Amino acid sequence: MDKGLIHIYTGDGKGKTTCCVGLTIRCAGNGGHVLFTQFLKDNKSSELKVLKDIPGVHLLLCDKALGFTFKMNDEQKAEVRKVCNAHFDRVTKAAMEENVDLLVMDEMMATYNGGYVDKEKVIDFLKNKPESMEVVMTGRNAPEELIGLADYVSRIEKVKHPYDEGIHARRGIEK
Repeated sequence: MDKGLIHIYTGDGKGKTTCCVGLTIRCAGNGGHVLFTQFLKDNKSSELKVLKDIPGVHLLLCDKALGFTFKMNDEQKAEVRKVCNAHFDRVTKAAMEENVDLLVMDEMMATYNGGYVDKEKVIDFLKNKPESMEVVMTGRNAPEELIGLADYVSRIEKVKHPYDEGIHARRGIEK
């Protein structure tokens, strides 16, 4: 069995989630078992509608839609920490118990950088994950300590984006 590696898709450009969805499909298409989760998202992304129907893909979504943390007060952020830590524990436990080939943690960087998950738990999991498990994490501003643990790091750079011209996320393209 091949050694499982750690991937990070980071940067301010569009396509980080799209990359990990593509890898999810590739792994499942090859008979692999994938656990796919998202942090700090509302569980309404269009890709989830398709992924749930792909044999070999297990979606384990956060029990609570959390919204944008920059709009939250301290009490709401404390609730986000509680929810994200519990979700991380549930996801990593399920990944271990299900012996997945690929674990995708979309928006882990914002969760990690915002202090919404115990950083030591994340680092410990990555250092001690099963030898054959591939792990993918996405999000802007990947910190150096996670980059140092990763085998692949792809920085997706925004050169131009419609949002800068006032065009918001469109169903089927950005969400």
